[in-house]
Amino acid sequence: MPHSLDGHLKKVNARLKAACLGLKVERRGDTLALRGTLPPRPGSDRLRPHQQRIPLKLPANKAALKQAEQEAKVIAARLIEGSFDWHQYLTRSGPVLGSDELADKIAAFEQHYIAAAQADPDKHPASVMTTWNKAYAPYLRKLQALSKRRTSLSLSEAIVATVKETRANSRSRQVCCTALTAFAQFLALELPIDLKTLWGKYGGSRTQKRQLPTDAQIIEWFHRIPNPTWQFVYGMMAVYGLRNHEVFFCDRSALTIGDPEAAIEVLDTTKTGAHDVWPFPPDWVAEFSLRDGELPDIEVNLKQTTLQRIGQQVTLQFHRYEIPFAPYDLRHAWAVRTILLGVPDTVAARMMGHSVAVHNRTYHRWITRRDQQQAVRAVLNS
Repeated sequence: MPHSLDGHLKKVNARLKAACLGLKVERRGDTLALRGTLPPRPGSDRLRPHQQRIPLKLPANKAALKQAEQEAKVIAARLIEGSFDWHQYLTRSGPVLGSDELADKIAAFEQHYIAAAQADPDKHPASVMTTWNKAYAPYLRKLQALSKRRTSLSLSEAIVATVKETRANSRSRQVCCTALTAFAQFLALELPIDLKTLWGKYGGSRTQKRQLPTDAQIIEWFHRIPNPTWQFVYGMMAVYGLRNHEVFFCDRSALTIGDPEAAIEVLDTTKTGAHDVWPFPPDWVAEFSLRDGELPDIEVNLKQTTLQRIGQQVTLQFHRYEIPFAPYDLRHAWAVRTILLGVPDTVAARMMGHSVAVHNRTYHRWITRRDQQQAVRAVLNS
């Protein structure tokens, strides 16, 4: 939110920049801090200077801003002299917690997260629990495990160390940063660095280096599955681009009564809410006998199970039948098929139950190729 000090802050930072001091003053809520390229903190795994923040613990007012500007000049001089010492500026970065106390704080955070998420009318309770179990709980368990191994670390130091233990430039690193940032915010705990600086360069384009199955391979492996109910699950995922668990939460009435368009509705029980999906390619509806197929008899009562567990059962069946690609590869292959067939990105994204931004980022390579191909053909045909 805008603050009455912001205009004065810009003038101070302009002076610091003109003086080439390499530091700037930041307002963090109602307090001030300095930020710049600084030597690694004591106990850090980093070897070289990098962007860090010095918490000044000064209030965000004009008098304190003058003090912060003077402090920036002092620190800049010490950096030039090589006499900068972190211990002059570091207070203990949060408490050192015992395992029971940390477990209590995580339990309180879980209750807070679930209550807040379930209060959102656009979020289904099952989806909330799936997000917690997949995106939050695993990284909080990692934090607990690390805290037990490295008992001298404060909680904020342990949070940063937990993030650094995840693989760099990976999806898990980004999810870990998101989860532990939310946990720190819940505790009103100041972290020594912004965890977003540790995200790395992971993006949707990195995930698409996998080799997707061809349409011929998809048909071949459908016919290799001996169990007709799991054959039906496989066929629905291939023809409608469904997530593992979505197969079990669809309205298939138009499909079963013989509607020629054979569209289905993914119900709002699932992760992304209700959305309609059309088959691509449509002739696979008959190829895979989807109008009269039956689902396997597994537990789908979300009071007794979770969307994650349902999805895991699908993955286990792929392993059981030695299918040489993952369930999600059927979804990606469906998306690529819609791109090559010229389905508008907004329509395809809606059918997949995600945003256009996510769709374009995830399938950027194929969308770019399609657009280039269309442009080349337009020129050649003109």
